[in-house]
Amino acid sequence: MITIKKEISITGKGLMKNKPCTVNFFPSDEGKIRYFVKGKDAFTADIDHVISTEHCVTLGDKSSRAILTEHLTAALAFCGIDSIDICMSEEEVPALDGSAKCWVELFNKAGIKKPFLYSAPKYTVSEPVYYLNGKTSLVIIPDRELFISYAVNYDHPDLKQRWVNYNPRNKEEIIEARTFGFYKDLKKFQMMGFAQGVTYDNTVGLEDKGFTTELRSDKEPIKHKILDLIGDLYLTGVNPLNLRAQILVKEAGHAVHLKTAKILKDKLIECK
Repeated sequence: MITIKKEISITGKGLMKNKPCTVNFFPSDEGKIRYFVKGKDAFTADIDHVISTEHCVTLGDKSSRAILTEHLTAALAFCGIDSIDICMSEEEVPALDGSAKCWVELFNKAGIKKPFLYSAPKYTVSEPVYYLNGKTSLVIIPDRELFISYAVNYDHPDLKQRWVNYNPRNKEEIIEARTFGFYKDLKKFQMMGFAQGVTYDNTVGLEDKGFTTELRSDKEPIKHKILDLIGDLYLTGVNPLNLRAQILVKEAGHAVHLKTAKILKDKLIECK
């Protein structure tokens, strides 16, 4: 069980509604990632509490919810945190810089508490796990170590039939990869009540040629897809960074990630 050493908080605005939200994190010995939103009863961050994948991942139950949780969940995965209480003043998790970078920095500032001589357990799958639907696929097969490859095919000169592989050497580039979207669609989404908090700093806009901001690394938008995937698969209760498996993804998103995660949850076995 890994938690933080001390209470810490941060305030920021949401990407969808642009409302300010203060998030307080507390050490926990419950062995769960729990959300307390606007003073209501807690719910756990797990696959059974996903209530929406429209535009982002929303977790919750009948009484409360937390919107845009995926970047925070990915940060918890990268820090190995599996026991923490998250108290939010509003429903939407702050966007911060649109990646997991600020969350990881916050947890490192609080300090990460691990048991003495702790070694993270490794998992694999008892049999191949897959989701196939037309051009979209997500396949997870057993292997000796973790390998992730994510392929996209967007209508953009730099993101057409491109892919990125995850490895420990590009870990920081995955953590700092910002969310993205087509700049031409921004006003439409804002008229629908979404993307109110989008800025040049927290979102990479895809233009006909190039981007609205300088990329932090090559193929940053695809690296953000890997970040989302890690956050989504962590809702199985097993950190995907501790898997001994190949994860091969093509043209997917949160809905596919989480449909596959539901199947994956029952196929996970601890390596001996």
